[in-house]
Amino acid sequence: MARVAFRWTVLAVFGVFFLLPLVAMAEFSARDEKTWPLLLDWPRLSAEYPGLAEGILSSLGQAALTALLMLVLLVPTAIWVRLRLPGLRPLVEFLCLLPLTIPAIVLVVGLAPVYAWVNYLIGGSSQTLVLAYTVLVLPYAYRAIDTGLSAIDVKTLAEAARGLGAGWATVIWRVVLPNIRSAVLSAAFLTVALVLGEFTIASLLHRTNLQVAIEALGKSSAGVSVAVSLTALMLAFVLLLVLSLAGSPRKERS
Repeated sequence: MARVAFRWTVLAVFGVFFLLPLVAMAEFSARDEKTWPLLLDWPRLSAEYPGLAEGILSSLGQAALTALLMLVLLVPTAIWVRLRLPGLRPLVEFLCLLPLTIPAIVLVVGLAPVYAWVNYLIGGSSQTLVLAYTVLVLPYAYRAIDTGLSAIDVKTLAEAARGLGAGWATVIWRVVLPNIRSAVLSAAFLTVALVLGEFTIASLLHRTNLQVAIEALGKSSAGVSVAVSLTALMLAFVLLLVLSLAGSPRKERS
C-alpha cells in the first residue's frame, strides 16, 4: 500500500511539474480572446504576421524534406550493412551517433564554412537547413531503424527472396521494408519533432524556421508567440504519442 501511494505521489509531483508550465502558457495566451481564433484563420494570420507564416511553412517543408532525405540515405544503408557488410556496423553506428555528442553550437561552427559554399552555389534558402538537420537527426533515426532491423531475421528473409529470384532493390523495398514499417515511422516522427523544435542552428546560420519566427514574434506580440509555442509542443506530443502507438505490439486477432 505504501509503495502504491509513493508511486502515485511521484507521478502527481512530476505531472504538476510538467503540466503547470503548459497550463500557465494556455492561460497567458488566452487573455486575449482573439489569439486562438487567429491561429485557426490562416489568411488573417499570414496577413498580420507574415514572418510567423513564413516560419511555419519553412519548418513544415524542412521537416518533410529532412524525413525524406534521412530515410532515403539511412534505410538502404542500414539494411545493406546488415546484409553484406556486418563488419562495418560498429563504424556506421559510431558515425551516426556522433552528432549526439557534439553540441549544436559546435556543429554550427563546423557547418558555417560549408554553408558559405551552399549560399554561393544554390542560394540562402531556409530549405538548405535540411542538410544540417539530416546530420542532426541521424542518432535518433539510426537507433529507431536499427532496433527495427534487430527485431527481424534480415538475412533469412533476404536469402529466401534472393532464392526466389528477387533483386536487391526488391529485397529492400518489398521484403525488408514492410517488416520494419513501425521503425521507419518512428524515425520519421522523431525527425519531424526534432526539426519543428530546432532553434540554435537556424538562428546562428541566419535562416528562418518556426522557432526563430516565434522568438522574433515574442518581442512584439507575446500572447501569439506563447500560443504558437504551445501549439508546437502539443503537435510534438501528438507525434510522439502516435509513434508510441505505432510501435506498440498488436494483439493477434481471433
